[in-house]
Amino acid sequence: MLIGELSRRTGASTRMLRYYEAQGLLTAERGPNGYRDYAEDAVVTVQQIRSLLRAGLSTEVIRSVLPCARGEQPAIHWCAELRAVLNGELEAMDEQIDALQRSRGTLADLLAPSNAS
Repeated sequence: MLIGELSRRTGASTRMLRYYEAQGLLTAERGPNGYRDYAEDAVVTVQQIRSLLRAGLSTEVIRSVLPCARGEQPAIHWCAELRAVLNGELEAMDEQIDALQRSRGTLADLLAPSNAS
């Protein structure tokens, strides 16, 4: 299918589809006219990419786990060895959240009425 059709079927802009391809997340054959020609399974791949991006994963991490993804949202099934990668990403996010909550608490304390001038 051509890039316009893939865009319509997935809701991803053609610009984003080109970006996914540049990042090594999506592949297309080139026709004699130079147009991108995507396989039918590209629809599922784009849906998986978009879901993983919404989850906060980088394109680098997505590139490493995507070949192991099977199925569509909400039930993507992962190879066992890559679950560790995703669990590590989740732990890193939790640490970032904790650090932000501590920073927020400090800022809120500074702005408390007892500290007002």
